[in-house]
Amino acid sequence: MKNNQIIKFAVLNALGTYIYISFVGWFMFTISKFFNGKDNNQNFWPIVIFLLVFVLSAAVTGSLVLGKPIFLWFSDQKKEAVKLLIYTIGIIFLLTLLTALFLMLK
Repeated sequence: MKNNQIIKFAVLNALGTYIYISFVGWFMFTISKFFNGKDNNQNFWPIVIFLLVFVLSAAVTGSLVLGKPIFLWFSDQKKEAVKLLIYTIGIIFLLTLLTALFLMLK
């Protein structure tokens, strides 16, 4: 796998993760409005929903970030697998910084 392809996959993995996390954040924000009028001290369903979404999110983002690197690793492309994982994590870090910067400047 060429370096350009690795970077392309890293960008796609990171953007997919960013979009998915943004969607989950929006969902959690929206669902909290649904339970707002109810007595949350007596209702454990919001906690159940949060935990289910958390586990689902971990599975989805885990597959986005780790799926292709694991495939490459077991296809004896270890160098490419490590590069892809490092690039993906680096791009997610940059997206985190850009999002935080955007929110601070807003």
